[in-house]
Amino acid sequence: MSEATIPGMPDVRAPAGLPSAVMERDMAESFAQESASDFPATAEGVVLYPHLALSGGGANGAFGAGFLNGWSSTGKRPTFKVVTGVSTGALMAPFAFLGPSRDDALREFYTTTSSRDIFVLGALTSTIRQLLFGESIADTSPLAELIERHVDETFLREIALAHLSGRRLYIGTVDLDSQRFLIWNMGLIATSGHPDALPLFRKVMLASAAIPVAFSPVFFEVEAAGHRYDEMHVDGGVAANVFHTGGLFSARELRQKAGRGTAREDIFVIHNGQLAAATATTRRSIPDIARRTLEAAGRASVIGDLFRIYAQALREHSGYHWITIPEGINLSGNETFDPLVMQRLYDIGYEIARGGPPWNLLPPGVRGEARAMRGDAH
Repeated sequence: MSEATIPGMPDVRAPAGLPSAVMERDMAESFAQESASDFPATAEGVVLYPHLALSGGGANGAFGAGFLNGWSSTGKRPTFKVVTGVSTGALMAPFAFLGPSRDDALREFYTTTSSRDIFVLGALTSTIRQLLFGESIADTSPLAELIERHVDETFLREIALAHLSGRRLYIGTVDLDSQRFLIWNMGLIATSGHPDALPLFRKVMLASAAIPVAFSPVFFEVEAAGHRYDEMHVDGGVAANVFHTGGLFSARELRQKAGRGTAREDIFVIHNGQLAAATATTRRSIPDIARRTLEAAGRASVIGDLFRIYAQALREHSGYHWITIPEGINLSGNETFDPLVMQRLYDIGYEIARGGPPWNLLPPGVRGEARAMRGDAH
């Protein structure tokens, strides 16, 4: 399993948590490809490389979409050197990567979509049968069609051009067979020239949003030891609700080797959810107990991810900023993907960005002493 590669595109992915020679070489090449107009030096002569990390969160991704569009409206949204995403973050990451030119599509995706545009549930008897003997409760063919409608050949060419101009787009999925978190280099897929590049790009987006049990897993044909196999992939949020580089490389070390030792990264994290516990009475039923348990586990996972990215920022001497949906906002609606709720979340994100984002500079619950540590790191 550790040797499995995509036929014809062997270098487009790597497992998180270990340095990857392939990803290091590709990132090192990005510094030679980039344009000074994308990453101009400050008055002090320092080049800042903005990195954007987009979390999971399902329909709450409307908040992130609104935030990005509101940020664009201020004229201060930067060109991102690196964009990463999992789950709903993976669906918006390619649009965010291409910049404000895709803001309208991002707004449409997250304000006009309803549950029937994402999945289809069968009759009750069919759902029970699927739960016992199938691979998912819902059919996500509508989501696959939605991705196909937005991500076409023109879209792929724009991703390729952005990659060739020194920028990088990464999406995470989880391979259930090996239980590894795999990070896909979407720009390399786009520039590969392989006839299966577009279908693969779409499948990675779909796989990263494939919530286990609820949604169908996505299968990738891989090659290992001269044989072909199918890998079963699910939502990247199973391993990380949000990630930065996944431990594949040290941006700081690669910058220094490229002669850009005075530059630094600014990491921006958009959390499509709330960190405050959603207090409510839990009904004594399997569905409600399961739902509340997953919510608590997911919230704990996000907090851990924010600390992990912060630790990396300290080590790399990077800037660290994150934003989340404010407390007190009701995220529930009449359906899983409720256009009315999503429009409200979009508007909230938009207005927060328009007013000047109140970025958090420290992980949740950390004060004073860590702020001094951040100052020392810079």
